[in-house]
Amino acid sequence: MGNKATLVLEDGHTYTGLALGKIGTTTGELCFNTGMTGYQEIYTDPSYFGQILINTHTHIGNYGIIPDDDESRRVQINGLVCSTFSNIYSRKTATDSLQHYFEQAGLVGIQQIDTRALVVHIREKGAMNAIISSETDDVTALQAALARVPSMNGLELSSQVSTAEPYFYGDAAAPYKVAVLDLGIKQNILRNLADRDVYCRVFPAKTPFEQMQAWQPNGYFISNGPGDPSAMPYAVATIQAILTQNKPLFGICLGHQLLALSVGISTYKLHCGHRGLNHPVKNLLNNRLEITSQNHGFGIVAEDVLNKSEVVIPTHINLNDQTIEGIQLKNKPAFSVQYHPESSPGPHDSRYLFDQFVSMMQAS
Repeated sequence: MGNKATLVLEDGHTYTGLALGKIGTTTGELCFNTGMTGYQEIYTDPSYFGQILINTHTHIGNYGIIPDDDESRRVQINGLVCSTFSNIYSRKTATDSLQHYFEQAGLVGIQQIDTRALVVHIREKGAMNAIISSETDDVTALQAALARVPSMNGLELSSQVSTAEPYFYGDAAAPYKVAVLDLGIKQNILRNLADRDVYCRVFPAKTPFEQMQAWQPNGYFISNGPGDPSAMPYAVATIQAILTQNKPLFGICLGHQLLALSVGISTYKLHCGHRGLNHPVKNLLNNRLEITSQNHGFGIVAEDVLNKSEVVIPTHINLNDQTIEGIQLKNKPAFSVQYHPESSPGPHDSRYLFDQFVSMMQAS
């Protein structure tokens, strides 16, 4: 660290700071997370693949890294922007500094940025692509490189972060078998399922339905992941085939959007996304409030949900902007939520959804 770094936004705004992680250049869609803790879990969440993350909390890195906090096999973000980056850490159980962790991962970032001003700008102007470089401060050259970066709209990314081969997770003697479609799954989702006597077989994103069905699971799970759900007709077709079997199906985040698409509900890109650990969501079935962990840049069209009232009912709503955060099919044992009940990091208010899924399998 100590090298100068430059951040250039798609709209021409430029920021100068200091380098963190690897010296290099990186691009991606700029987004922000308001969580005050859990940075390692956030960086390794595959849903962030293709994005440059702004951490809004003042200090990043001051409790170091431990391997058990990883939510996937590697760092998934394309780059990091933060205010104050710490190369020293105080947690006694930590095994490494965040700086060394990023160097090993090849992650390029920038610190000493006024993240408050940057987040206000993104909230006003909307999500946009950006480029970070600690190799050059030639803004014209960086803008030319940035112009070649594709928009997140229409981008299919799940097949790039999914497992290459099927694998098992949990106890083979568990009473319930769940076929998991891995579109960028977090480890804590699998932990929550295994903790509830579920044996999972995790399948690659583009696995044919017939291959999943051949395992004879008791239920199906559709995971979170990155990219635009409307660019994933292969996953929509898989879910439509699953629904014909009348077996319990549970979807989280991207899985929620794909379940909606499978029954004719459209998706759209949010202005600047929902990413944080304290988003209030109302459960419309029991009238209770849940504080939720969220990470998504797309949503489902509320008007379409209302127009499909013979097929689906809304179950959860975001109290910040009234977006639909959960649905349940009327004639099928299938439901989904937009937020992250596995909450790693985040509150545990919504863990009951895993119990609900297991109860559906018990009853089927």
